[in-house]
Amino acid sequence: QVHLVESGGGLVQAGGSLSLSCAASGRTFSRYTLGWFRQVPGKEREFVAAIRWSGITSYAESVKGRFTISRDNALNTVLLQVSSLKPEDTAVYYCAAGTPTFLGRQRDYDYWGQGTQVTVSS
Repeated sequence: QVHLVESGGGLVQAGGSLSLSCAASGRTFSRYTLGWFRQVPGKEREFVAAIRWSGITSYAESVKGRFTISRDNALNTVLLQVSSLKPEDTAVYYCAAGTPTFLGRQRDYDYWGQGTQVTVSS
């Protein structure tokens, strides 16, 4: 069992940066792939980035070069550094943990946080 809590969201101007954090409980944290997804009201939740236990990462095309995912297994945290933010990055960002075959496939993630709001003003 893994319990996830996101933090670090907020209001930022376009071009700005934020650091999103996800704290996890559970002794098997290091075994899981960790992912970040986001959702805008009225739209489906979409993949943002993920990192396997090995450190292999994957990013959505829309965030490549602007977002960086990292993990600290000793601290049971996963970070998402978001920079060069655009108004279209506005969404609720969710942290997830699982053992996905395909990193962007939501149904393969077993545990989800409650989300943190990121709002980018133009």
